[in-house]
Amino acid sequence: MQTGLTDFSLFDAIAGRRARRFGLGMQIPSGPLAYTSGAEPLGLSELERSILTAAGTGVTGWSFGVPFGPDRPEEHAHYTQRFTGRTAPTAAGIGTPVLFATDDSGTYFTNTRDVLPDRSIEASSGRDDALDAMVDLVRTHTVQLSESRLDLPAAPPHMLEPNLWMANVPGSTLFMPVADSSEQVLGLMAMALANGNVLVDDVAGRPAGDPARFIRSGLLQGDKRVPLSVLQQMAYEANVAELAFIGHNIVLILQAMGLGGLYLTGLNRWSVLGAFKESGIEGLGFRFVRDDHSALPNPVGLDGYFEGLCPPYVADMREAVNIFVERKFGPEGAYNPGTDGAWVHADAVKQGVTPYSEEFIDCLSEVAQYIYDTYGKFPNTFTTMVLTGFVQAVHLDTGFYDKHYRSGAYLPTHAHHMERWHAHSAEG
Repeated sequence: MQTGLTDFSLFDAIAGRRARRFGLGMQIPSGPLAYTSGAEPLGLSELERSILTAAGTGVTGWSFGVPFGPDRPEEHAHYTQRFTGRTAPTAAGIGTPVLFATDDSGTYFTNTRDVLPDRSIEASSGRDDALDAMVDLVRTHTVQLSESRLDLPAAPPHMLEPNLWMANVPGSTLFMPVADSSEQVLGLMAMALANGNVLVDDVAGRPAGDPARFIRSGLLQGDKRVPLSVLQQMAYEANVAELAFIGHNIVLILQAMGLGGLYLTGLNRWSVLGAFKESGIEGLGFRFVRDDHSALPNPVGLDGYFEGLCPPYVADMREAVNIFVERKFGPEGAYNPGTDGAWVHADAVKQGVTPYSEEFIDCLSEVAQYIYDTYGKFPNTFTTMVLTGFVQAVHLDTGFYDKHYRSGAYLPTHAHHMERWHAHSAEG
């Protein structure tokens, strides 16, 4: 691992964070900051890309989960979907995002969402060893989807005009975190129903499904109501926050490594995911579903890699709920006593959590199927797969900043990046 990376101060990363867009090989053709780089584009090495990937979606050990819930006061709370600790937080480990990256060498997919912590991380003797273990883990769970850069045209509507000159250009690496809102919504619905709430379709002005039998049994309380629009808004906000945390982690590590780049949002998520395939723009190749309620197609997953808990990947929402429950209580699930955890007596903590009853599964399935049948998608108020922001990393062209900016426009790590990270390749 590169000397000094893990010694870089968090405060220096925060205080020194800037959007440094201009990389080697770039050009600003006109205006007061006109400049043509005298260097050829230089892409990130595999090691550099892997370190940034680990910063965004790395596994760091066991999380502490949600420890208590009022619906089961004598048990550990059942809300957590995954107890894997990560570099970026996710709400109860539900809907944990994945990370795509693209550069001149190809397009990559990293999925650590269901990875159980490796003891080598916890047993690491120092920060460098821990970083090595984190990088090795993301390498193990990264697959190459193609040998080419993402085919995102530098033109509207695929890209906002201020990004046309620099986004996804040769030499750059574009990171794209994507979250699963179908699981996120199921997790929040399960939490609400377990606490006796009746879920209400406030747009249509009626209960979501038929709660009568569940109220009669005492599972739900007729006077406790949660609007679906509010619950789904909470889920979307959680997804967006989690994706932003991933992006910000990557940006902070850019400072420590001495790489340029920025967090940006001015790329068309539908273009990136693959909604323009019929026009010859493949994007990431996601599957899209159209319905009568939305003007835009809904990305539901990447076949074989990252599939939403909704049709067409399941026959109905009952099957989706069963998968959701299996991920929580099944083999290697969050509450399986056979898997470890952060507690002194992990098996005892997990053995004390009662799996969902058939009645509860029926209730959750009833509401989920109502949403899908009524609106033709799940969830119904936003996309099944959520992509809201991006991080681009480049090798900084310090000459541009020396000419146009005051002293201190970049950090010592940027000034010495090439000698520290690429001296061997330069000698070769």
